[in-house]
Amino acid sequence: MTLDAAASLLAEHLGDQEFVEVYGHHDADGIASASIITHALLRKGAKVRLRISPRVTPQDLQGTTAVVLCDIGSGLSDLSDDVMVIDHHVPHFEGQYHVNPRLCGIDGERELSASGAAYIVAQHMGDNRDLVGLAMLGMIGDRQDIAGTNLEIVDEGIAQNYIVPGRGIPLFGRDVHEQIYCATTPYLKGFSGEEAAVTRLVEETTTRGETDYTELLSRIVIGMGPFQNDHAMTALWGDTWDLTRGMVRDAHSLAAILDACGKSGCGGLGASLCLRSNDAVEEAWEIARQHRLRVIGALAQLNGEGPVHLIDDPGLVSGTADILAMDLLNARPVAVMALRGDACLVSARAPPQHACDMAALMEALAIECGGVGGGHPTRGGAKIPKENIDCFKNGFQEACA
Repeated sequence: MTLDAAASLLAEHLGDQEFVEVYGHHDADGIASASIITHALLRKGAKVRLRISPRVTPQDLQGTTAVVLCDIGSGLSDLSDDVMVIDHHVPHFEGQYHVNPRLCGIDGERELSASGAAYIVAQHMGDNRDLVGLAMLGMIGDRQDIAGTNLEIVDEGIAQNYIVPGRGIPLFGRDVHEQIYCATTPYLKGFSGEEAAVTRLVEETTTRGETDYTELLSRIVIGMGPFQNDHAMTALWGDTWDLTRGMVRDAHSLAAILDACGKSGCGGLGASLCLRSNDAVEEAWEIARQHRLRVIGALAQLNGEGPVHLIDDPGLVSGTADILAMDLLNARPVAVMALRGDACLVSARAPPQHACDMAALMEALAIECGGVGGGHPTRGGAKIPKENIDCFKNGFQEACA
């Protein structure tokens, strides 16, 4: 079945429902995709309950009516067949209402996010072209390429003037100081989280209110050069995207805000921005700022050179793992873990050039350790009982040796 046919089938079934439970994963892609579907349902006159969650189990869905899972669910083989899933992770779910680019020969890790898939579904439910800006947020949040189906979606948004392309510093922040000080994607060694260094840099490269970006970026690259790879350096300048219908118009900033809200337990606040409420915009900015500074702080406190690291805050595992695997000079597969109650949450990452399949590895190790896991070839996650941390660490170290 083609992606368009799968989206049409799910959209038709979804449009027949009077009340729908919408679940979104607690990151930028999950919040954006769930918000797109919520918009489309409300416009059809349906009643909706939107929830943002780090994970969903079949038991969570018992006794409910119509359910659609966004950026979550494809990895669950034991879901009821009538559950609707819009996702891009490695699929195990076999229900008929399943929109996933991987089932259609499209690269779900690089060329179509869940938010992009949700936008395609929404377009089959009516004229929802004004939601195309939300589709971009999952692409950015999951570090995807603007290529393939993603590019088709973005081009449509540009043609309709819902997305305005530009060039600049594609980082979260309301000004250049905040962009550098709070930088985690990429992390900027010597500048991220370093207030005095950033203040001095901005002051020395700014004259009469005008910043010399060539000088500013050159100094950053020289400072980070001995520690970080070319990916981190080239990410300092590139495409920017103005979302003309966004409560926060800079797409990179809004994607970072959604991710931070989700990881900080405030996913509903992030979704409210996608649903075009401006009641908590400043609060959302501050949540994102503090979240990114906590990620930087967690990175500074890491001890040891091994591939497995234990930190205190489970909301920071993915951001910390991203930096360790993607931005440093000797980037390699890593797993970052944190305890939450009786469980241990894991985010694992592998640089794109590495042969290790994180989705398969996380699934296999989690099962071996009595938990659940999965994801993408370069990005995976798991939840295991805390008493089996050593089992997981030994298995991960052996697999990535």
